[in-house]
Amino acid sequence: MTKSRAKPKNILLTLKEKNEDNVTTIKQLYNIIYTYKRSVRGSRIKMQQLMMLLERDKYIHWNMCHESSQAASDIFWTYPDSLKWLNAFSNVLLMDNTYKTNKYRLPLLEIVGVTSTGLTFLTAFVLMSSERENNFTWALRRLQGLVLRGDVYPTLIVSDRDLALMNVIKVVFPKACNLLCRFHINKNVKAKCKLLVHPRDAWDVVMDGQL
Repeated sequence: MTKSRAKPKNILLTLKEKNEDNVTTIKQLYNIIYTYKRSVRGSRIKMQQLMMLLERDKYIHWNMCHESSQAASDIFWTYPDSLKWLNAFSNVLLMDNTYKTNKYRLPLLEIVGVTSTGLTFLTAFVLMSSERENNFTWALRRLQGLVLRGDVYPTLIVSDRDLALMNVIKVVFPKACNLLCRFHINKNVKAKCKLLVHPRDAWDVVMDGQL
């Protein structure tokens, strides 16, 4: 079931449904899954395993290395189908970093495209060692290289107020308009203005997002 990418909680539920006397705990299940994955990886270190899987599944990928050790610091990857979508719908891109979503505590830059009908598609992912301008420059240059036609580039890029990312967008995609994400704006307003909004009814309007 792990090989089929079933979630641990679903695996445990299935086991207990098949056998009411099963006393396996979620912790035991995680240990078993770890042992299984470790056996599949064999003698390869985690980075070697990742690179092997990217090659095997035909992902388009690059990695940036530390100048001193030549160890990979940042990894960019995308799927060939995403490349097709990007070249068909490159006008609007959404960029945002997620935090504390992996055990390495590294920011994950997600780049999402928007079709002409308003649907979204995953464009690329970048696991970054830091959020400095040189990291963003490397990542956006890789994204730029995915566009097959030299005259087709994003005209609108939506991001949060990450100044390093915004500065790099101006350099790599100078013709693109960089807008701030309304979700992040609303979130910041709610976090900052609670003590300033009176009476209670007005605060309820703010919390409902009716800004």
